[in-house]
Amino acid sequence: MSAYKELLQQRAELEQKITEARQNEISQAVNQIRSLVADFDLTVDDIFPPVTKAPRAASALAGNKVAPKYIDPVSGKTWTGRGKAPKWIDGQERSNFLIAA
Repeated sequence: MSAYKELLQQRAELEQKITEARQNEISQAVNQIRSLVADFDLTVDDIFPPVTKAPRAASALAGNKVAPKYIDPVSGKTWTGRGKAPKWIDGQERSNFLIAA
């Protein structure tokens, strides 16, 4: 028999032994867990507590209000200077609409 075929046969035997060993250890672990559950009268919730969703971490800028920088003297509407310029200031000299600090 070639070395390759021998190695394949050894691998198959090892995989079988691994499967058997895993099943034996799982069986032992389950028996130990059942014993502990019975000894301490544990419930499913004691072992596997309900999963609660953790609050999402807010981004650094989320929720931060920015003070308005410009005001429309006619309507009283304000603009922070961020994003698209409103129609009342678009195309005009912005310094005329600055809010006095």
